[in-house]
Amino acid sequence: MDGKAGLMAKGDVHVVPGENGWRVEVAADGRARSVHGTQAEAREAAREIARRTKRELFVHGRDGRIRERNTYGTDPRSSKG
Repeated sequence: MDGKAGLMAKGDVHVVPGENGWRVEVAADGRARSVHGTQAEAREAAREIARRTKRELFVHGRDGRIRERNTYGTDPRSSKG
């Protein structure tokens, strides 16, 4: 796996650029769950997985940096508000 492996907590859902489009990956297995022509399509598919499994969603840009992060389960931060 590439350099993003250190960022992936077990079960988190990631949208990452791939050779054939945008990949939806779940960190628990590191394999593409699906591949989409646009980042927006991949984001929607990933959001459904994150909601269903109550996990975090990370949307990466073409450069690999995280562009968006959403929590659909228990928020891991302990701050109020």
